[in-house]
Amino acid sequence: MTWRMPSETAPHDRTWMAFPRQGATLGEGEAWQETGYAAWTAVAHAIAEFEPVSMVVDPSERDRARRMLGSHVEIVEAPLDEFWMRDFGPTFVLDDERPGVLGAVDWIFNGWGDHEWSEWKKANEIARLIAVHTGAELISSVLVNEGGGIHVDGEGTVLVTDTVQLDPRRNPYADRARVEAELARTLGATKAIWLPRGLTRDYEDFGTSGHVDIVATIASPGVLLVHKQSNPEHPDHQVMREIRGLLAEARDAAGRRFTLLDLDAPAQIRDEDGFVDFSYVNHLTVNGGVIACGFGDEKADAAAAEVLQQAYPGRKVVTVDSRAIFARGGGIHCITQQQPAVETKASRS
Repeated sequence: MTWRMPSETAPHDRTWMAFPRQGATLGEGEAWQETGYAAWTAVAHAIAEFEPVSMVVDPSERDRARRMLGSHVEIVEAPLDEFWMRDFGPTFVLDDERPGVLGAVDWIFNGWGDHEWSEWKKANEIARLIAVHTGAELISSVLVNEGGGIHVDGEGTVLVTDTVQLDPRRNPYADRARVEAELARTLGATKAIWLPRGLTRDYEDFGTSGHVDIVATIASPGVLLVHKQSNPEHPDHQVMREIRGLLAEARDAAGRRFTLLDLDAPAQIRDEDGFVDFSYVNHLTVNGGVIACGFGDEKADAAAAEVLQQAYPGRKVVTVDSRAIFARGGGIHCITQQQPAVETKASRS
């Protein structure tokens, strides 16, 4: 078997999400909790304009989910303790030697490094549940990893981060060679590009310690969309200068240097908790569209949409206010997981 993770821009069968539930991530206070429910619902409805959406819902949230999501979203009930589907859900792959076969990589999920606050044992079961639901072949991995910690081009290139895959709280005995071997087995990755770190806020207690999907993404083979923080007062200004320099010198699995397209951060650099990590990199591509993060900055949101339109020609860019998602530790890409369409022998002929 030769498993390969397709590019996110390849055709999808659907997108998977998980509905918020009561707990540390959703937060306290009815008004604040409603912002979380509303943000997840808005993303689901935006995606549903382009492709089917399946939502895993904890039984305690069944009635609310049905009321808010409506009939356009499939509900799959299962116990949940977290709702960042990108990170605990399966990473879907295809087998190019067996048309029509879908695979589901089941990484070990330990709450981004088993923090004192993290609840993850129920979420760690979801990849297997979805594999059964979709009829996918389960590919068990011994690597502690999250979907937000990888980006691929579908042609052998994968972006990863030293402080995620080599995090001693995740994989204390791993080194680059072991990680790369596992990514080759599960994703078909033949070239790993290692970033030294992620954005500053991601290293706070509720962060992921450097997920790549808020830093850079591969829009198409040889083309990278890269976060840019132009304000020198923000610590990510220097962080991204160094990362951009590394990416400018990197080569992909085909030996190409990358064309870099900058996505400028919005003007806001702080909130009540410190420096923000607002990033337009954390978008989702869907069939015929791009679901982009918005931050209430009309000028910056429009400029980002223009860059995304350039990077994904022929797709409609839809911006969804993502501040309530970022306030909880992530963005649109973090709460979604694409299921690629499987190619059949008939579709090849």
